[in-house]
Order: sequence, then structure tokens, then C-alpha cells
Amino acid sequence: MKQGIRRCAALLFVSVLLSAVLAAAKGSFVYAAEGAPMISAPSAILLEASTGKVIYEHNADQICSPASITKIMTLLLIFDALDAGKIKLTDEVITSEHAQSMGGSQVFLEAGELQTVDTLIKCIAVASGNDAAAAMAEYVAGSEAEFVARMNQRAEELGMENTHFVDCCGLTDSDEHHTSARDVAAMSRELVTKYPDVYRYTGIWMEDITHTTARGSSPFTLSSTNKLLKQYQWATGLKTGFTNKAKFCLSATARKDDVEMIAVVMAEPDSRTRFADAASLLNYGYSISSLYRDENQEKIPPLEVKGGVEENVALAYDSSFSYLDVEGNDVKMIQKRVELPQNVQAPVRAGDTAGKAEYVLNGEVIGSVPILYAASVKKAGYADYLGKTFRTYLL
Repeated sequence: MKQGIRRCAALLFVSVLLSAVLAAAKGSFVYAAEGAPMISAPSAILLEASTGKVIYEHNADQICSPASITKIMTLLLIFDALDAGKIKLTDEVITSEHAQSMGGSQVFLEAGELQTVDTLIKCIAVASGNDAAAAMAEYVAGSEAEFVARMNQRAEELGMENTHFVDCCGLTDSDEHHTSARDVAAMSRELVTKYPDVYRYTGIWMEDITHTTARGSSPFTLSSTNKLLKQYQWATGLKTGFTNKAKFCLSATARKDDVEMIAVVMAEPDSRTRFADAASLLNYGYSISSLYRDENQEKIPPLEVKGGVEENVALAYDSSFSYLDVEGNDVKMIQKRVELPQNVQAPVRAGDTAGKAEYVLNGEVIGSVPILYAASVKKAGYADYLGKTFRTYLL
């Protein structure tokens, strides 16, 4: 009897202990789905860049401190300014005393020092220079405060609901400066899809720049903070971050077989783990994903116009089409169906929708692309009809 009670007590103790271990493990490791990797990050997300499709997520909306991942938004605004023609890569930027005073990771710019925009982008993307970020913020917007206001405006435009920036580099370790894994993925996607030239900078492992000051010229070596560039075959970027509050975070981009992935891990316990977790997520994404892309470059036959000064109007696809399958389907079986009217009544305005191209997989519509009028056609008047009749008579 006593032996049976002792046996039951022992089994109960083992059961309680096992439950406690599993509960503790659950707090440190997560599974997204069957076959998904085990990771340590308390917040993470994985998505495909061209479609924006989320493949994996865990607490992706959890508020986190971004540290230097903040600079993804800084780079986005810099490339926005370049794209708008407001600044050029060859422009020379003067380092201010404010920029020189930045702590944390830096490239040791001195007040009055001149560097080109191109070089400062390298300093930000490769070495995570806080001083370089501040110098560019002032150059683009006139002051860091104005630049930060623009960062928050851009975040709002991208639907980054859990983000608020206080500085341009992520050095601020306060609750007011925050984001989430989902929001980091959103700004990362905007940057790399809109400005793929950023990879010319984020893919640099090591490069020398030259400091030229009143004391003369001296070389300085930029070393990438993103060790994944050496550890993961298909890595292309993007940005690391660390502060005591944020811990170790990373927005990692990779390209394999023309499929571009973005993996974001936040608040990792150490640097090694963030890179290992990001690589695991990227491998998982590539193992289950198949991308279909239609560039929609082929010509569409013109559409007949009734009652117009022109008898036909040219058509064009609004955009390309991408679809990411993670269910094991054969994307080669996707069918494209073009839906257009037989004709259109004038007037016709360029840019208006004429029809659409639908994409079907296994009998289900998986997406569509609008087909637009490529030109305007005015409604024909009496003089137009008379001219047509006259030309026909001459022929």
C-alpha cells in the first residue's frame, strides 16, 4: 500500500516537473506550424517581398525597441529624396557638431568633415554609423527633428500602427521609440522593393573610406555588422540592431532563385542566436515556397471604340503579378484569363480600367491585374464624321 502511494507521488512529481519544463520552454521557443523552425525570438515574422505574403509569424505585433533597425526608415527617406531628385549621390555633406556628438556605433565623423551622400549611405548601411545617420537626416530635412517627423509620417503611410520614432538612428532607449516585427518587415519591404539599389550598400562586407579633416587624410575601414552576409549563402542585407533595452534584433533579406525573403527577429538574447534564427526562418521559407510571376509584358490587341475620333484604343496591363504558394501546389498550373469587352463607347480616358487579367489555380481565382486604356479617345463630332466620309470617298 505504502509502496503504491510512493509510486503515485513519484509519478505526480515527474508530471508536474515535466509540465513546468514544457511551460518554460514554451516561453523561449515557438513553433509557427508543423515543420516550422524552433527559434528563440519572442517576436518574429517571415514574408516574401514581392507579394508581401506572411509565411511565419510569432507575436509579430508585440511592441519592441528597434535599436539600429531604425535606420531602415532612415535609408528609406534618403532613397526617397534621391528618387525625387532632391539630393544626389555625389552631393557633399558637411558633418555638424550634433552629428559628431552621436554616441553608440559610429564612423567617427568630425564636425566640418565633408563626405558624399554615397559614402554616408555606406556608413549607415554597413557600419551602422549613428553620426552618418544624423548627418544625412540634417542634409535631407534641415534638422534631425524634422527628419524624424517625416519618418513618423512615412510610417503612418505604410500602416505601421505600432511604430513611433524619436531619433533617426535608434540610439534612444526609451519607451517612446518603439516598433514591432511586422512594422519592421513593412518598412524593409518598402525599401528593398522600391529601391533595390540599396543592396549595393547592404551587401558590402568590408570597405575603406577616407576621413579628410584639418589634420589631413586617414583611411577608415567599414565592417558590416550583419554577419549573416558571411554565414548565409543567399543573404543580401539588411540591418542589425542592439541596445540594452532592445537586445539583439535583425531584419534579414535574402534572394534565392529570384525569390526574395525578409525575416525579422526582435529582442534576441545574443547576437549569434539572432543570425541563427534568421537563417532558420529563411531556410524554412525557401523550403515550402514556390513563386509564380507574370511580368505582363506582352502586347494586348487594341479595343474597338464606338463613336470616337479614333477607331481603336491601345491597352496595357496595370502591373505585373506575383503569387506565392506555400501549400505544395504546382504554380505552373496557374492559368491566366483576360476579360475585356468587345468594344467601348467614346469618350475614353487614358488610365481608366478596360478589363482585367484573372489568375486561376485549381479552379479558384488567386488574383487579378487591371487592364487599362493606354490613351484617350474623344467622342466624335459632326466635323469628325464629315472628315471620315471625305477621306473614305478619296480612297
